[in-house]
Amino acid sequence: MSDILFIKTSSLGDVIHHMPAVSDARRHCPQARIGWVVEEAFAPLVRLHRAVGSVVPVASRRWRSALLTPSTWREAAAFMRAMREQTHDTVIDAQGLLRSALITRLARGRRHGYDRDSVREAPAAWFYDVRHTVDRSLHAIARNRILTGQVLGYAPDGPPDFGLDRNVLMDGPASSDVVLLHSTARPEKEWPVRHWIELGQWLSSRGFVPVLPWGTEAERRRSEQIAVELPHAKIPERQPLDAVARLIASAAFVVGVDTGLLHLAAALGVPLVAIFLGTEPGQHGPLGAGKIEIVGALGEMPSVSDVRAAVERIER
Repeated sequence: MSDILFIKTSSLGDVIHHMPAVSDARRHCPQARIGWVVEEAFAPLVRLHRAVGSVVPVASRRWRSALLTPSTWREAAAFMRAMREQTHDTVIDAQGLLRSALITRLARGRRHGYDRDSVREAPAAWFYDVRHTVDRSLHAIARNRILTGQVLGYAPDGPPDFGLDRNVLMDGPASSDVVLLHSTARPEKEWPVRHWIELGQWLSSRGFVPVLPWGTEAERRRSEQIAVELPHAKIPERQPLDAVARLIASAAFVVGVDTGLLHLAAALGVPLVAIFLGTEPGQHGPLGAGKIEIVGALGEMPSVSDVRAAVERIER
């Protein structure tokens, strides 16, 4: 049972962008018990947030790929029972999608969400008891913080606090590893492999060790394609997100495209260079306490020289 239950299931970037709202809630409601419903793959990361008392994993992504199997129906039924058995003072759907609204409807408590003009999918607003207006042009972090503040009765202020501690996650001092986040679910966000190879060779010549994490088989093959040209590069095994967070926390810095792990690096305060091609950084750019350099923009392909110059700036 929790006094406040947040519904923010996916994707990784969205989950990270919601973390400051949870920190705000803890600061303004210090005695509240806070729960969070999130996709099972992201649950290990959410458990690292110091304000979260309970995590409720949901497997909707996995269920969609096996809708007709008995095990899916059993798991879904168990999740619905668990949601109905708990009572909350306040339920906040910070996702604003029809699927998250349906989960919100399962929860017992006063249900809050965006109004029809503010929500991402208009039908979702039908499922809330109370609807709130939040400017859709704002950065996702600001939207989450404002919605939560409206629900709980305060105005968010100060820089975003992601509820994560890089020093706790680091295994000793920062290493010479540089994490290269080359993979993304959207092809229009990808930076060419030949650019990653050229950048990796330059980093290696300066004594850094490129690290190429991956999450899918296609991403693993891309990591291998890059690493074959970089003799000292590392390709770690696939790991849960709490282990990936520790890997990123220990890095000297990160270079990556617009993907969830880049926002995790920003949340941890790790210096980073963000490469934007398929999205505008104004609404989707990384925010955090560390040094951040952004190169490129929607429809603009930054060169290797652009990225190298940005790396040199975060090293100063």
